[in-house]
Amino acid sequence: MPGTQILVNELVTKLRKRKVEGSQATALLTAELLRSVISQLKVPQTNQAETLIEAVKSVGEQLVAANPVELAVGNIVKRVLHVIREEDFSVATNALRGLVSSAGGDNRDTAEQKDFRAQDVAVAAGPPSRPPSLHSLLDRTPDSAIARHSSYIGDSFEGKGKSADRNTEIWKLKHDVIRAVNELIEDINSCHEQIAEHAVELIHHNEIILTFGRSRTVREFLCAAKEKRSFRVFVAEGAPKYQRHALAKDLVARGLQTTLITDSAVFAMISRVNMVVVGVHAVMANGGVLGPVGLNMVALAARKHAVPFVVVAGTHKLCPLYPQNPQVLLNEMRCPSELLQYGEFSDCMDFSIGSGTPLLNVVNPAFDYVPPELVSVFITDIGGYNPSFMHRLIADYYSADDLLAKAVEKFSRCFCSLPDSKITIPFLVFSEIDHLVFLLLQA
Repeated sequence: MPGTQILVNELVTKLRKRKVEGSQATALLTAELLRSVISQLKVPQTNQAETLIEAVKSVGEQLVAANPVELAVGNIVKRVLHVIREEDFSVATNALRGLVSSAGGDNRDTAEQKDFRAQDVAVAAGPPSRPPSLHSLLDRTPDSAIARHSSYIGDSFEGKGKSADRNTEIWKLKHDVIRAVNELIEDINSCHEQIAEHAVELIHHNEIILTFGRSRTVREFLCAAKEKRSFRVFVAEGAPKYQRHALAKDLVARGLQTTLITDSAVFAMISRVNMVVVGVHAVMANGGVLGPVGLNMVALAARKHAVPFVVVAGTHKLCPLYPQNPQVLLNEMRCPSELLQYGEFSDCMDFSIGSGTPLLNVVNPAFDYVPPELVSVFITDIGGYNPSFMHRLIADYYSADDLLAKAVEKFSRCFCSLPDSKITIPFLVFSEIDHLVFLLLQA
């Protein structure tokens, strides 16, 4: 796939150079790239699902390595893998139902033969990787299943002389996967409008709303509430880049009464606020969030004054990982020039010893982690949820097959043998053990 590899390299370069800003833009580019990879991939007649999964995993590893802190990339890759497994199970289920119906229509079969065929179908289907998800039941989508069913169906069709039907099902799998990825892209594009529909239910007349961070989701949320509610907005300016000045201008242009405050004034103003509404970078499996630096300070101030802390986020920001996972990079350092000019920085160099060692160090982190106990409620494009429910919601969007391997690997490292034959058990957060047990029960 030389043409596809060029597209992959282009996106990898953009991610590595931080040319893509925002989780939504990153998620869209990732989903569109994976759609191109799937559509241009030449797959064999057997083991098609495995071929698609391996191709998506290979591309996903390159994208994640280019920018590990952009968790939306890994989210979309795992979402597409989940789609492939669900569509593969749907094709397998429909084919097996066809076999059952054809067996039932044969008058020459005895009752015992029919029962034997029904048992064969049940054994062939095997247990799914997890029970039907709430999201799957609501959307009437097939349940998730492992990819080995397609190869079994291929063998069964050969035994029944159904080669033509088998080819149809093979092409149907790829078509259904592309259709599902297109639906995922549409969901990402429309997540702001879906979230904004809940604004009127949360915001009331004469309230004061505090927001922190430059988020298009928050902007559309507040503007949607303005259609039926009259309220004021406090916007923290967002030093050192002051990106929220643009948000304040947008809100004023939409007719919202807006007050711009400094970040350090949040605690002083929070007692006048009725609700805090923020957008985030990612939502972790334990219900914690990654947001712009300083967000934890706002969350602590909100809890101190019993102010609801509302997080608005699309489902593409739901990350199936925990913040303490080794593969999760929670932060990165921005350029020091956002705080100091290089001329000012050079004046603080120690030239007397000739080493050029700076006496002044500049630390400019990009993100902040907010634990789940500081979050009041999540507003997503499919509804509102408590932080304690996020792990179950995440299980509806990701396959246990893509999460269980890494969880088991980490769990096994907790019981490793040392050269002196002593066993050491490193610290393992109990939430991760609970999540591992949850995945094992679902498998």
